[in-house]
Amino acid sequence: MPAAIAAPTPVSALVHSSTLVTAGVYLLIRFQILINFYFFRKILLILRRLTIFISRLRANCEIDLKKIIALSTLSQLGLIIRILALGYYKLAFFIYSLMLYLKLYYFYVLEFLFIIY
Repeated sequence: MPAAIAAPTPVSALVHSSTLVTAGVYLLIRFQILINFYFFRKILLILRRLTIFISRLRANCEIDLKKIIALSTLSQLGLIIRILALGYYKLAFFIYSLMLYLKLYYFYVLEFLFIIY
């Protein structure tokens, strides 16, 4: 995902926050019947741990602000997957929607900072 940030800031904000990144999480919310299976839930929890750990580790080593925002989005997606695995589907959708808008505004503020400096 951080490699997808090579586009200009308004384009990457649109692609990053609303279409490509969170489509899988939205599908998990829509097909919540799959999460009721024990095996699938365990796989989700393992993937969540790996996603959060690797994204936080890579974000600590980055100096580009756009990549740091992209890696923080991965960390937030790991949180949403944990909430889904626990069975709170409406809360996961609320956090998902909130994350979309916040990340979009992060990119717009970042673009403003790039224009100033």
